[in-house]
Amino acid sequence: MIKYLFAGIFVAILTACSLPTRAPVTPTSWLVAPQRTAAPLKQQSVYWLKIGSVNVAPPFDGKSLVYRIGDQRYERDFYNVYSNIPSEMIGNAEREWINKTNIFAATVGQNNSFFPYYTLQATVNEFYGDYRVKPEAVVSVEFFLTTTNDGKTNPLLGSNRYTRRIALKDNTPQALVLGQQQALAEIFKEYESALNQYAGNLPKPLGM
Repeated sequence: MIKYLFAGIFVAILTACSLPTRAPVTPTSWLVAPQRTAAPLKQQSVYWLKIGSVNVAPPFDGKSLVYRIGDQRYERDFYNVYSNIPSEMIGNAEREWINKTNIFAATVGQNNSFFPYYTLQATVNEFYGDYRVKPEAVVSVEFFLTTTNDGKTNPLLGSNRYTRRIALKDNTPQALVLGQQQALAEIFKEYESALNQYAGNLPKPLGM
């Protein structure tokens, strides 16, 4: 009996060793990076604009793509992720887009150490795929343009909120990412018109 038991264990070990090994599943990485291709606008300010923080509301603040499958139900896709967290990914795209508008002398990121006279912050309230009825990419962004002052006046120069819903051709992650990129491009394009108007009537920098 013991002989058969050891024989069975030996066969089990050989079988386990002969099983094919599976490579760990790695998620697919996606980038949302709308590019501005239009001609630059007329420069409105000789000063620099600093892109401040971009806050992304939960549950859209993680690297996973988010799907809305019910009125109160969202799911994260851990097998399809953004190449960077949305706040940094969107902030980089925003800075590059506005820099290409030529509205300000330069548009710099948060890590720049210069003293900003004007700062643009953003809040992303929606950033997901809506699959409740028909597949759509949903993006909602609110912009806040502020100035550095002596504290005696309101530093807020303007706030603008935009929402886009882009119909998707199918339910694939690629279609969602392309839809989000289109939505973000349309939002940036509309906001640059508002920013151009603000820049034409900026208060003088502090101490000037």
